[in-house]
Amino acid sequence: MSFSRYKINPFLEDMIVPVKGKQVRLSRLGRDENILVNQSTGEIQGTHVATFKRVDGEQFVKLFTANIGLTFELSSAGIKAFGVLLWAVQNKALSKDEVDLDSFVLEDFLETQGSTNKQPLRLSLATFKRGINELEKAQIVAKTMRQGRYFINPNFVFNGDRIAFTTVIERQQKIEE
Repeated sequence: MSFSRYKINPFLEDMIVPVKGKQVRLSRLGRDENILVNQSTGEIQGTHVATFKRVDGEQFVKLFTANIGLTFELSSAGIKAFGVLLWAVQNKALSKDEVDLDSFVLEDFLETQGSTNKQPLRLSLATFKRGINELEKAQIVAKTMRQGRYFINPNFVFNGDRIAFTTVIERQQKIEE
């Protein structure tokens, strides 16, 4: 493998690096519209790493669910309940912003998963309810007046085909005595 030589630093401009079927874009925060501002100090420096990956529908749902789980620190129960929520929105939604999440929906979900997967998903009603409580705490769903029916937060559950997750990691400054 041969590497090129450069007259100027190639890392000063935005970079797109191909990595196993996806693109990783690296850019400097604080340039153009790509700005992250510390409200107390006004600092606008940093690096932005964005990954672009094209996937099929099933992979999209899995990656979306996994990233929501990481973002909101959902347990296994919360991640599974979110998976049921997505399935229910696609297959059983009552309106644009309401869905039933009860034992009947869980039963239908498990039935369809068992017929499509080699290893059926195991999810008890008690675990499902614990997961729904986590989704409520994360403000992904909210109870309606009717038991087992929930409002959906459209910021997390939508009919789009593209989503970007950004995590900002800031090193805490040491405080000198």
